[in-house]
Amino acid sequence: MPHSYGIRARTRHMFAKKFRQKGPIHLSQYLMKVKVGDYVDIFADPSIHKGMPHKGYHGRTGIIFNVTKSAVGVRVNKLVNGRIIEKRIHVRIEHVRKSKCQKEILQRKVDNEAAKENARETGVKVNLKRTPKLPKEGYFVKAPGGDGVEITTIQPLPFSDLV
Repeated sequence: MPHSYGIRARTRHMFAKKFRQKGPIHLSQYLMKVKVGDYVDIFADPSIHKGMPHKGYHGRTGIIFNVTKSAVGVRVNKLVNGRIIEKRIHVRIEHVRKSKCQKEILQRKVDNEAAKENARETGVKVNLKRTPKLPKEGYFVKAPGGDGVEITTIQPLPFSDLV
């Protein structure tokens, strides 16, 4: 059988809907509010063939640079021959989702502002920097059987050849 190099080659699972997720697209997808500067994930919906992105952009996150009647323009980074190029593609609204990549950052920003306001009122210095997970605190292991019991140490027997 000859090899296929078509536009949808090797997309058997990528462009297939999940179990019990088949059927028409929800109306809320068309009514999704997007504006320039929003982060979106490109996920091609296989049931809508119009305005479908190329398989290379499936699963990528980009920033909206243009909003039209039924589509959005997205800036996406693409690896081409060892260098990253910013590509600008237009995709219909059915093939994008709001990204959750900024959710943690925005929440941290809100928490930091609240902590700063609280620090201004109380006069206590607050550290807003993220810290990596520190190693566990050291501790002493208690002897089994209580304090008065003597701890026995075991050592291996020296090797002896019985031949």
